[in-house]
Amino acid sequence: MTPALSGIETEYGLVVEGRGVSEQIEDSRRLVELCPRPAFVGWDYRSETPRADLRGFSVERLSEDPEDAVFDAGRARSPMSAERADRILTNGARFYNDHGHPEYSTPECQSLSELVRHDVAGQFLVLEAARALARERGTEVKIYKNNSDFHGASFGTHESYLVPRAWGFDRLYAAVTPMLIARIVLCGAGKVGSEAHGPVRYQLSARADFFSERASVDTLYRRPVFNTRDEPHSDKSLWARLHVIAGDANMNPGATRRKIGLVRLALRLLELDAVPLWQIPDPARSMMLVSRDLDGEGRIELEARNWTTPRQVLESYLDAADEILTDDGEDAELRLVVAECRALLEARHGDPDFFRRHVDWAAKRWLLEQYRDDGDLRWDDPALPSVDVS
Repeated sequence: MTPALSGIETEYGLVVEGRGVSEQIEDSRRLVELCPRPAFVGWDYRSETPRADLRGFSVERLSEDPEDAVFDAGRARSPMSAERADRILTNGARFYNDHGHPEYSTPECQSLSELVRHDVAGQFLVLEAARALARERGTEVKIYKNNSDFHGASFGTHESYLVPRAWGFDRLYAAVTPMLIARIVLCGAGKVGSEAHGPVRYQLSARADFFSERASVDTLYRRPVFNTRDEPHSDKSLWARLHVIAGDANMNPGATRRKIGLVRLALRLLELDAVPLWQIPDPARSMMLVSRDLDGEGRIELEARNWTTPRQVLESYLDAADEILTDDGEDAELRLVVAECRALLEARHGDPDFFRRHVDWAAKRWLLEQYRDDGDLRWDDPALPSVDVS
């Protein structure tokens, strides 16, 4: 098989000094217009089908956050092309305003290393655009690569994978969903506190609070662990789009590579008919339980009141990979991911210094603990979310 095409779409948090929420869309649009690189303007929206569902139908409407609906009510909206201000860059990336968040979508990539480089390039591009906006306005502009404003709003880091349509929803769901939950222990970005499901001092995932459904096409409200939006941007009779919205925005490039690599490993095992079978009746609850188990192994609930751990799920995929992957092409790159994941699973409790050099949530936790010790602060001190965001 030709290596799977995959890409990352990251929405960035934006704060402009002296400006409020009502001006966020305008500020984000202007930031994109100040794109510091040559770009094509004129995105064709006719091929976009956000209501198309991987299960073979289209929904009448997408769910909308009630708070967003109140905010948007009565607002004069510019035409989509003007509001989004799309810029198509010479490297194939797309830079645009997504409802008040500057978003950078990498080009579709075959290798993991190529995709990571494009994701990091996006960080520098957005930062340059933010500096251009600061110069134009004569005020401070801050940009954040995170997933939450700590006031109940979440903005996404989405992944896209081009997959054969013949695989179908059921097989994709069974192959990928356990991995989306289990990979949190190796790919989570970490988060102080919680915005849902009651108090917690620290979590492994910045995004886990915001999922409540098993599977659906929605991305803005009642978010599913397995998203079914199907926009392959290719021959739809042959290809489908696996759209993953359950991952965190990672700062460590190695974590980004690992995050994408583990999903591509699940897809490769699906192609080879070697996917481990895990029946997880409530993926959103299991994601929450994994995210909140800071020092244990985590808990993934199975059918008939049974349960397992993220490590056991991950090792089942890694064991299958050891049995069947070759040393050529994409398999060679995936073998490196397998070896890295095994080393990190061993190091999580045995060598925390090594673990936190490679895993975002562990590095962030260590930094926050230094800050807490210096200030003699409790985990529920309001200063800690501010440090987390910054």
